[in-house]
Amino acid sequence: MNDWTMTRRAALGAVATASLAGALRGAGEGGAVRLIAGTYAREGGKGLYPVVRDGNRWRVDAPIGGIDDASFGVGGGPAGSYYLAKEGGAGSLGAYGPGWRRRAAVPTGGADPCYLAIDRASACLAIAHYSSGGIAFVRLDPRTGAPGEPIQFMHKGGGPNRDRQTAPHAHWVGFSPDRRWLHAIDLGADRIFRYAFDAKARSLTPAGEAWQAPPGAGPRHLVRHPRLPVAYVVCEMGNVVAALHASADGQFATRQIVSTLPAGFTGASQAGHIAIDRAGRRLYVSNRGHDSIAVFALDAAGAPTLLQHVSGGGRWPRFFLLLEDQRQVMVANERSGTLDLLALQPDGRLAATGERLSVPGVAFLGVVGA
Repeated sequence: MNDWTMTRRAALGAVATASLAGALRGAGEGGAVRLIAGTYAREGGKGLYPVVRDGNRWRVDAPIGGIDDASFGVGGGPAGSYYLAKEGGAGSLGAYGPGWRRRAAVPTGGADPCYLAIDRASACLAIAHYSSGGIAFVRLDPRTGAPGEPIQFMHKGGGPNRDRQTAPHAHWVGFSPDRRWLHAIDLGADRIFRYAFDAKARSLTPAGEAWQAPPGAGPRHLVRHPRLPVAYVVCEMGNVVAALHASADGQFATRQIVSTLPAGFTGASQAGHIAIDRAGRRLYVSNRGHDSIAVFALDAAGAPTLLQHVSGGGRWPRFFLLLEDQRQVMVANERSGTLDLLALQPDGRLAATGERLSVPGVAFLGVVGA
């Protein structure tokens, strides 16, 4: 079979991509789109900031206090629960209901939780711990959404960078579209680890390595093509994107590696976030230091070709959201404490709009209801 042939997993991946798009469209009913911005207190953040679009303009509402250092969040849990990871040496996971009333909170069992993934059908959640170098698996109460006690899985390994890779540093987790696997990206170990996921038993079993990154690349985040068995991994320290073939056994194989930076650039930079449009035509990556968004065109086989670099509008674009229905990209620039809006053009290229909102220490953006 051709490696790029449509599979059931790819079809399910398209459904997963469409679900976020549907949440954005649903959030926009009645003329309003509702987002949240998590912030770091050490950089001036005052909590969780609602970000709302009424008509053609965005605004930032007063921060919700008591939700500090929210490094990442996911919604759509039982009883409408939304989950936020609180970053810190003793990480915690909070479950929130309407009005951001906290329903429950548990220690995550690790240091500096930085990414969450949810399997909604089984009410299971996974957490990546950067500093303690492993993941946690949490069973959610199917009725209330309250998190149970996290089960810990520790990674092993390191890399050649003596400043960043003397120990494992998990940075991303995600369930495969066929719900057979949980993958965990580890920046410190230069690896993707795989876990066998049993949705019926609500259990997780370590299954070894799924991919070895180039030494010192520091893999950070992953997205999947909506139709093809292709995954894209952005590597923070190597400033590259790796296009990978995704096999049914949970393994990945390298197909192509491309730089996220302009040719000849010699300054300090670290690749940040990665996203793909729902048509599978364009791939987007943020560069922190070069302070840009790199846009890649994807061909029929899913192979990326650099199309454009555009300024992210501020300093240190840690995260960004594709808002396809609004024809915009919102960039969370951590060090300038701003949300900068870029216009998403019909061909997928980006252009500056000059629209900027102030959110000190912004770490991530989430869609309310997603």
